[in-house]
Amino acid sequence: MSNYEFFYSGLEAYAYKTLGAHVDGDNVTFTVWAPHARSIQVIGSFNNWSCQGHFLKMVDNRGIWSGTFPASVGDYYKFRVTQSSGSVVDKIDPYAFESELRPNTASRIVQHDYQWGDDAWMAQRTKNFDRPVNIYECFAGSFKQHDGKTTYQSLKEDLIPYLVDNHYTHVEFLPLSEYPFDGSWGYQVTGYFSVTSRYGSVNDLKSLIDGLHQAGIGVIFDFVPVHFVSDNYALSYYDGTACYEYANSYSQWGTSNFDLGKGEVRSFLMSAANYWLSEMHGDGLRMDAISNLIFYEGDKRRGRNDGGIQFIQRLNDTMNQLNPTVMLIAEDSTDYANVTKPSKEGGLGFDYKWDLGWMNDTLSYLKKDPVYRQYHHNNITFSMAYFYSERFLLEFSHDEVVHGKATIVQKMWGTYEQKFAQARALYTYMYTHPGKKLNFMGNELGMFREFDETKENDWSLLSYPMHESFHRYMNQLSQLYMRYDALYKREYDPLAFEWIDADDKDHNVFSYIRYGEEESLVVVINFSPNDYSKFPVEVPFDGFYKEILSSNASTYGGSGLVNPRAIRAKKITTGKRFIHNIHVELAGFSAIVLRVNHKGKWRQACAH
Repeated sequence: MSNYEFFYSGLEAYAYKTLGAHVDGDNVTFTVWAPHARSIQVIGSFNNWSCQGHFLKMVDNRGIWSGTFPASVGDYYKFRVTQSSGSVVDKIDPYAFESELRPNTASRIVQHDYQWGDDAWMAQRTKNFDRPVNIYECFAGSFKQHDGKTTYQSLKEDLIPYLVDNHYTHVEFLPLSEYPFDGSWGYQVTGYFSVTSRYGSVNDLKSLIDGLHQAGIGVIFDFVPVHFVSDNYALSYYDGTACYEYANSYSQWGTSNFDLGKGEVRSFLMSAANYWLSEMHGDGLRMDAISNLIFYEGDKRRGRNDGGIQFIQRLNDTMNQLNPTVMLIAEDSTDYANVTKPSKEGGLGFDYKWDLGWMNDTLSYLKKDPVYRQYHHNNITFSMAYFYSERFLLEFSHDEVVHGKATIVQKMWGTYEQKFAQARALYTYMYTHPGKKLNFMGNELGMFREFDETKENDWSLLSYPMHESFHRYMNQLSQLYMRYDALYKREYDPLAFEWIDADDKDHNVFSYIRYGEEESLVVVINFSPNDYSKFPVEVPFDGFYKEILSSNASTYGGSGLVNPRAIRAKKITTGKRFIHNIHVELAGFSAIVLRVNHKGKWRQACAH
């Protein structure tokens, strides 16, 4: 039972269990917070949208209204609020679990009675610090359409096998809470507890999540704790006053900013986060626009937003207490320190942070003519200078393939063939660089068309050889990432990564090693168009180095210049020390990954 004192104090994470509409036999209890309303009536399909006799009563002096009336699961309803000014406005239920399909706006009565079958998944779930995390970011409505439409059931049939076949560990859905404007992709929310009705019901979504879990795929929900849509029928000036928002405060998106200083607003958002994790069995939350909680309007020059920081610390601490095995992920574009440190250590309490700096630097480098890349060599090497300051997640998200920015492949310099060659090298760099991985849907197809929420992925591209081979290469990269522990265990340990050569700007070549317990991987990436024969690479161990992946293999659309045989490392003397060298064939715009078995001696190698 929710404690209203907890609610008012900003400590409640289960407010959805008492506020909203709750079925009790043939009756439903409706409860809403509106401290400055003059009166509230519930109107709905159960009373022919007439408010006769369906007045709620204020049950305390701080704004909770409640009433119990005959109604049934599936009925639609609204709250008719006589606001502080005397204006009468029909409002949604802020705690509703379903809503009418847009453009209609009524809330719907739901009973949570789904029988889950994912006990095994939930029991083995962790935060994945030492496990591979390969996330497929997905806009549900345009992954794959049938007659121009998508449903949670069609996603269950189409998405699950695709994720399994392509070795993804998680799917991250752009917001699935209710929203009015399709073009906002769910980031301008009306119903924070309301599963969007575009694709089906609450139970339909639960069935999709259940199926994903039983197939071994985790589910991350996009969550928007900063702002909400300003439509009059929703949260905006709910009781005629700035109830959920700061008065006359609007975000850069034209939406209303949450007043995070209010306990009731904190409880609302914490309960919404907990709802998607507890009731919907989410395995993680990616929290949008966290920079706006750290600094006013996300601008460091405007100063720290101490209220926002305190709120996000409380939110993360509470979610960790209630759901200790879920991942809490920050989309934060600032250099604010300790985002992924616990709040008791002065951090924000997230588990992971998107590495937007890595993304921007890498793409900026690969847009440039290779002639000039030598002057921007540190765009590639800089990420490892700060990598261990946070637990970073590497992302090429939906934000990078919209609004005229061009898709990932299209951003690459050069001709059609050169773009794909560099994209293969880029993704090898991504998957062998420390940090968890995220790619937006369509990236793996080599799409040239920017994301459009009305259109499905360009699946027809797979009938073209270059796109089909690129898709196959992305599949192989995912397999490689899943197979070798060097790519995910101890990735936040500085001893598990070492540059072999970070300074070869004259050749635009980068080489490094990822240390595993039994097998380590050497990665050599050539971001120049030049082929290099017998290219020398210093390696830490003697033994044989076997090329296990080449982005230049003909099967992936490359020229076929590869290293088909294992390469024996040669010990040579330089001054007073011994080193081991190998010589590799290195095609232009290519990356190679070589495996060496060293029987657990990686720490000794690090000491060298």
